[in-house]
Amino acid sequence: MTAGVEIQLIAVIVSAACALPGVFLVLRKMSMMSDSITHTILLGIVLAFFLTEDLSSPLLIAGAALMGVATVWLTETLMNTRLMSEDSAVGIVFPLLFSIAIILITRYAGSVHLDTDSVLLGELAFAPFDRLVVFGVDIGAKAIYTSGALLLINVILITVFYKELKIVTFDPMLASLLGFSPGLVHYGLMTLVSLTAVGAFEAVGSVLVVAFMIGPPLTAYMLTDDLKKMLLLSAGFGALSGILGYHAALLPDVSIAGSMAVTTGLVFAVVFIFAPKRGLIGVFIRKIKRDNFMRS
Repeated sequence: MTAGVEIQLIAVIVSAACALPGVFLVLRKMSMMSDSITHTILLGIVLAFFLTEDLSSPLLIAGAALMGVATVWLTETLMNTRLMSEDSAVGIVFPLLFSIAIILITRYAGSVHLDTDSVLLGELAFAPFDRLVVFGVDIGAKAIYTSGALLLINVILITVFYKELKIVTFDPMLASLLGFSPGLVHYGLMTLVSLTAVGAFEAVGSVLVVAFMIGPPLTAYMLTDDLKKMLLLSAGFGALSGILGYHAALLPDVSIAGSMAVTTGLVFAVVFIFAPKRGLIGVFIRKIKRDNFMRS
């Protein structure tokens, strides 16, 4: 398997893994929370690293997940005071926690391979060089297997708790009456988002994680109201953006992750304009027909 094929495979797997929980963020109108979480979990990684002094320790993932949940809790605590809106609360918590992480890295981890640029931007071109060797046999890029495990976990959890996620997303009051705990499901989803973000960090960086987590679900939302179809379309649009973005980056020799993020936005723009029911052209045509009908 060539490096180019491995890069595209990693992008397809990561995009699907990010898009699945991203669907519920979009439907719950929490898109900006994904941006906040994907940055603030860096503080969890840094604090866990200071405790373990081992970049391969599983405690780094646990620390990141806890920090993601803490980000959501702090944001919602500020919102519940009714003194500020959600975007204002995100605007306070996100820069605060992320800046603390940057300061700690630059002050105490300058000689360690814990680089803020690679965390933010990522570089898929280097992913094939980190190989997984089992019993002396090279079985491929490590990122293929870590992202594959991440996708499998997301698919299993969303499948098992599909009914709970659906009811809590669309009707929290009904969920409470049926005996579900909206709060438990909510923070479970936020934990899954945090784990997904940190799992994709090393390969693609937080910017592309946000692009994959929000762009494909928004694109799918323009085409369907069916949740199952939206999940499938989101994964498909994410995979398409990954493949097209890779090939778009080759000719001008630019950042692969950056090209994929741009492609995600362009795919959304095309659907936003041409979607049959919710696209700009369709809405404009229906408006003209309605105006003509009202005049007649």
